[in-house]
Amino acid sequence: QVQLVESGGGLVQAGGSLRLSCAASGSIFNINNMGWYRQAPGKQRELVAVITSGGSINYADSVKGRFTISRDDANNTVYLQMNSLKPEDTAVYYCNAYLRVTIISIPYNYWGQGTQVTVSS
Repeated sequence: QVQLVESGGGLVQAGGSLRLSCAASGSIFNINNMGWYRQAPGKQRELVAVITSGGSINYADSVKGRFTISRDDANNTVYLQMNSLKPEDTAVYYCNAYLRVTIISIPYNYWGQGTQVTVSS
């Protein structure tokens, strides 16, 4: 059984910073992509940033230059450093991992429970 546990959300003023962490645990063979998504009230879930096992990174245009994604493969952990936060960044942030549980299994998407980020103006 695989679990993704997020931490680091909270309330911050505009212009401030937060760092989100997400640790994957359980029966994991290898992790392909790891990423962060967010969902604001009344809106669809959207990609924030993703990092592949090879280190390629993709950011949403709205966060480029402000957010930085990184991963620690030794600890199956992905991070999201968020700087210069804006009120429009307010959302529930979800961790995602596309991984295999065994050498013969097909990759599958796993999700964390979500962590609230609120940016006040």
